[in-house]
Amino acid sequence: MLYNLYKITMPATKRVAVTQAVWAKLSDLRRPGETFSQLLAEMIEREKKARLIERLKQIADEGDFVELPP
Repeated sequence: MLYNLYKITMPATKRVAVTQAVWAKLSDLRRPGETFSQLLAEMIEREKKARLIERLKQIADEGDFVELPP
């Protein structure tokens, strides 16, 4: 018998230490049936978008742009 080891997937589990207050706030943000992993993944995506928008605003404010020909 041959096994394809590349198809075996095991989710990695890590622990993140947080204070009781942070744990409670995260718990309050979870929707029914939502895992902490799903909640954190959503929060990460929102933060990445917010940082991108902030950076684009910073570039627009500081940038010296030239008009491109059509």
